[in-house]
Amino acid sequence: MTDPTSIEGFAIISEDGMLADADRHIPPALVVEADQKFFHDNLERAAVVVQGRHSHEGGPRADSRHRLVVTQSVPALAPHPTFPKALLWNPRGASLEQAWARLGAPDGMLAVIGGADVNQIFLKRGYDAFHLSRVAGIRLPGGRPVFPDVSPTRTPEDILAKHGLKPGPRRTLDRTAGVTLVTWTR
Repeated sequence: MTDPTSIEGFAIISEDGMLADADRHIPPALVVEADQKFFHDNLERAAVVVQGRHSHEGGPRADSRHRLVVTQSVPALAPHPTFPKALLWNPRGASLEQAWARLGAPDGMLAVIGGADVNQIFLKRGYDAFHLSRVAGIRLPGGRPVFPDVSPTRTPEDILAKHGLKPGPRRTLDRTAGVTLVTWTR
């Protein structure tokens, strides 16, 4: 049976830890070319991408990737109506290993691209790495957090540390846009 060789999360967030605004829209300030390049370059290494139904990656190869879309609309696993190499996956009805096998995906990295509830599933399972990009000066009050437990008193970094991840060095992706990246690893 094939399995993920590593589990890596990817997110770009506002200063207050949000992935999107209250209407689930990603504001233009969170779409930064340097971060998009980092993100898409890493997706090229992924054997499978896992996402929530409101998450998306875009890009020219999005339709060709093995993908799991987390949903409660199916009991376990079902074909995705749009993506030919994707499955709808309810983690309460099928294990990740069952979903991976049904996809027929090769061994390799599992790229988790959100949203909050999907990120939480893999916090519990255990990320090998979480690549957290942050845009300084952008706040999205009432927005969608990167993890459900993000609050004014609990940062994404607090949550990653609580789950046993340690920060690597801070990299500047775009000085003008104020975008930095920290990779947290086990």
